[in-house]
Amino acid sequence: MERNAKLTRRHFLAAAAGTVAAIGLPGVFATLSDARRLAVAEERRPDGKPRIPPGQVAVERIEDMGGRPGSPDVDAWRLKVHGEVEKPFSVTFAELLAFTQADVTCDVHCVTGWTLLDSRWGGVPLTALLARAEPAAKAGFLVFEAAHGYTTSIPLSDVRDRTVFLAHTFNGRPLPRPNGGPVRAVVPDRYFYKSAKWLEGLKVVSKDEPGYWETRGYSNSADPWKEERYSGR
Repeated sequence: MERNAKLTRRHFLAAAAGTVAAIGLPGVFATLSDARRLAVAEERRPDGKPRIPPGQVAVERIEDMGGRPGSPDVDAWRLKVHGEVEKPFSVTFAELLAFTQADVTCDVHCVTGWTLLDSRWGGVPLTALLARAEPAAKAGFLVFEAAHGYTTSIPLSDVRDRTVFLAHTFNGRPLPRPNGGPVRAVVPDRYFYKSAKWLEGLKVVSKDEPGYWETRGYSNSADPWKEERYSGR
């Protein structure tokens, strides 16, 4: 799991404040000036939590979030909504655009140690898709199914937050393939491995199904403010 390597890389990123740096993590970052970094460190969210979770370093731009693109282009893309629901269905990209759309600006937190400030996304709140599917009364979790067999899950209770959504734009432009396009999940208040790229399915289940990283030692709850990076934390 390279825990020591992750810490070393994070320290390198902290030392690179105010520059654009390629650091051995997936991505190239624009880091903050010292003054900006200190100011952000003092900021609080509306819920009272510090804006920057412990162990994170703030960045203002990321060129590539890493990974191996796998979903088809928009013309061939389709999302399957299934599992323990009353009305399973699937949608094309064009049909996804017919749902209520939302623009969300949020910070996102990578388990490797960076926090991207004020990322701007456009897409469909998950509440809209699940309302159409009508989860069964016993349903308790949502599994994101993505390219290459990648999965991750969140409690359905987290989906009630309208900032949990499926994104198809990033910073005002169609979501680039390296960043998860054509469609990815965005779960802002969890480490970003919960925000599956190249999304292909939403499966509603009654019993949780820990995903790719969670079954390899990473935390299933993934709360950045509790530094739940690994299982048992």
